[in-house]
Amino acid sequence: MKQGFILLLAIILIISTACEATDGQDIIVEMEVTRVVVVTATPEGGDADAQSSGPLPVNSPQPTAESTVEATAVPTDTPTPGPTATPDVFPEPIVGEIFIAEQDFQNGKMFWLQPINQIWIVTTNSEGEQVWINRADEFEEGMPENDPELTPPATGLLQPVRGFGRIWRDDEELQGLVGWATGEEFGYTTNYEYHWGGTVNDDNEYEAGPGYHLIQTLNRTVYRFDEETRTWEIIRTVEEDE
Repeated sequence: MKQGFILLLAIILIISTACEATDGQDIIVEMEVTRVVVVTATPEGGDADAQSSGPLPVNSPQPTAESTVEATAVPTDTPTPGPTATPDVFPEPIVGEIFIAEQDFQNGKMFWLQPINQIWIVTTNSEGEQVWINRADEFEEGMPENDPELTPPATGLLQPVRGFGRIWRDDEELQGLVGWATGEEFGYTTNYEYHWGGTVNDDNEYEAGPGYHLIQTLNRTVYRFDEETRTWEIIRTVEEDE
């Protein structure tokens, strides 16, 4: 009982001393201080629109359940609205690599394009026009690869075989146009591009039209095949690359 009275007296004394403290005395009071996080609308050197609409940077302080977030608005100049850029609806070129086969003839070349299984013939007609002819490759395994009764008219000339040979033998007009083969056919993987034709109308809508193909041969010569005129031309040669 006596010890309890002494303890109570000590507590009262401590409280009285704190209330009567002068300005020169330091009273240490422990309390929880709420952390204030200031988020500026426009960081130095930044863009106001991009920063206000995008996520906070990785290292920015993140508010918690015990945090108070104060936004400090920084006055910025209001940008003058400009014209909205019109989206480009014209298709991008198709660029890649394809496997082809090639064979030289007396008056042109033949190309076999594996992805579409077509044979493209480049030749020159009697009027001097560079004609592009394309045919489906109808050769199938088991068909005759050549005609043993056909004999080349001169040394160094060859009868084409398989797919090239089939369309060549079945079309006498084509045979007379391109002549005999002057070398064996060979295949390789090469660069290919397709550039779309057509136009964009007043409503910014793409209207399809004939385009053109680019094929690079083994010696880096580039052939251009025009869908509108059905003609071909060489637009780059190995000499121009060197």
